[in-house]
Amino acid sequence: MTHPQHLAAADAAELKENRTACPHLDAGARHVHDFAEMLHDLRGDQLPDWMERVLADDRPALHSLLSGLRRDFDAVTAGLSTPWSSDQVDGHVTPVKLLKRMAYGRADLDLLRQRVLLGP
Repeated sequence: MTHPQHLAAADAAELKENRTACPHLDAGARHVHDFAEMLHDLRGDQLPDWMERVLADDRPALHSLLSGLRRDFDAVTAGLSTPWSSDQVDGHVTPVKLLKRMAYGRADLDLLRQRVLLGP
């Protein structure tokens, strides 16, 4: 999971040896690296080209990923192109979901509302 430039020398040599020995691993790693760069640099406009390169390669697991990306292509492209994030919203929704699950079957919406509004 570490960026290849940040690997220790021994780990980098082992990775290079493994990728040389297995062309399938090398191709998969290349596609994943390209996608990570697209995500990091907010280059969603390159998504169609990346998808075509993945389809041209015989990587069934990545083809499965592509079918998921195609289902909501516009949203994926926007997510890869804009600097906005939903992290702050998720930070508020997750505790509410936890409270809801803790009271499942034992309390009604009024108690949940009260716990959310008057919470800690």
